[in-house]
Amino acid sequence: MFKKFGLIAAAAMLATGAFSSANAADVIRVGTEATYAPFEFMDENAKPQGYDIDIINAIGEAMGYEVEVVNMPFDGLIPALMTSQIDAVIAAMTITEERAKRVDFSEPYYKSGLSVLILEQNKDKYKTLESLKGQPLCAQIGTTGAMKAEELSPGNAKSFNTEPEAFMELKAGGCQGVVNDRPVNLYYLSSNASEGVIEMSEMITAEDYGIAVNKGNTEMKQIIDEGLKKIRDNGKFAEIHKKWFKVAQ
Repeated sequence: MFKKFGLIAAAAMLATGAFSSANAADVIRVGTEATYAPFEFMDENAKPQGYDIDIINAIGEAMGYEVEVVNMPFDGLIPALMTSQIDAVIAAMTITEERAKRVDFSEPYYKSGLSVLILEQNKDKYKTLESLKGQPLCAQIGTTGAMKAEELSPGNAKSFNTEPEAFMELKAGGCQGVVNDRPVNLYYLSSNASEGVIEMSEMITAEDYGIAVNKGNTEMKQIIDEGLKKIRDNGKFAEIHKKWFKVAQ
């Protein structure tokens, strides 16, 4: 766990621009849910990688901190943050009013939106979101996609622990659509596993992703926000974005 006393000292030194070598060695424990490519997923060596992982590591480097990434279920991230098991969360987490009652968010670092994947064979059947209402829908538990799926099909939405499970359910015919963040949907569509699946042309929402910290932890929020600004200014942010999405921003 991030050293609380070290964090307070680091925040104080941040205001004066002075960091000691001891503070520079401090570790920020960051929670994620590494089944959400391209934002976070496990590589062949069982190490978290992805867009979010690169962003938080760049922030840590810019601010003089080591970053330890902790993988856990998505619906356990905020509880772990609230009980100080971790210091921050980066997990393609949409900034919502409901979540903001429990945690504080950094400045937005990614603009996203929800879209729906359907089977190609159903493209004439489901041309609009209206046509999907009441149909069985899939999403990952605890996400805004799951909330929207329940809104579109009350009592007929299925939640899964991971997005790959939701995609598998769609291909097996267990649901008529997967509601998910569009970048993740597009990443899935670029894979061989997506044969026979297409994206509906009608988008659902536009959303901002933020890095969550414990409510009232102004020191950690300041460190993350300043780190974000630094990597935007020095070009590292654009470099990471281009690496994962083929465009600078």
